[in-house]
Amino acid sequence: MMNLAGTSALVTGGGSGLGAATARALAGQGVKVAVLDINEANAAAIAAEIDGAAFRCDVSDAASGEHAIAAAAKAHGPARILINCAGIGTAGRIVGRDGPMPLADYERVIRVNLIGTFNMLRLASAAMSMLEPLADPRADGERGVIVNTASIAAYDGQIGQAAYASSKGGVVSLTLPAARELAKFGIRVVTIAPGLFITPMMEGLPPAAQQSLGAAVPYPPRLGQPAEYASLVLHILSNTMLNGETIRLDGALRMAPR
Repeated sequence: MMNLAGTSALVTGGGSGLGAATARALAGQGVKVAVLDINEANAAAIAAEIDGAAFRCDVSDAASGEHAIAAAAKAHGPARILINCAGIGTAGRIVGRDGPMPLADYERVIRVNLIGTFNMLRLASAAMSMLEPLADPRADGERGVIVNTASIAAYDGQIGQAAYASSKGGVVSLTLPAARELAKFGIRVVTIAPGLFITPMMEGLPPAAQQSLGAAVPYPPRLGQPAEYASLVLHILSNTMLNGETIRLDGALRMAPR
């Protein structure tokens, strides 16, 4: 198992929602956290709260990802942990009132959610592969851990979620081949597929709508808390046998078509 204290981590989308909760949880374990977000102000606020470092990062852009990882390494040393939380949730029907979905709308969701996840995974794993394995014999020669964020929409995509569901389905399908390839370096890859969680997107809905959505969850009949996502991240980091898997974190919810 990885001793988290003193380890360096990258958290994309760390300025809000699941990423912010994860940044807080990691910092609580003594991890040096680099908060990466396209919103610099949000990243700076979370970094100040947890005594971390903040860097602007557009995960869908190769140069931006490279710059952020290099800057984080300069501040905290090479990262052994990458948590991919950056994502967007634009909704739209394939065929709407105005005709077919604009291809650019679909491409944008794929670019941020899927290509952005792969971009940061490829850059972080390349850097991790150059590190020495952890010295602790309990670490099994581990060099690093990457945790991606998918969604139960990857399995239960609703009407209007074609772009979002396919982007998250791509993250699910990326997990096993990435874990298999990076195994030779002692780098694990695990994905979490959250259900309905309280995030900035969810908070934009009226309270009655939030309550109604939460009531649809079998148990517990409520929306998930970002801290519960972060708790699973900490367990993944500590449990070396978790590898190549996507874990649904959804209270047994299976979404209806609409």
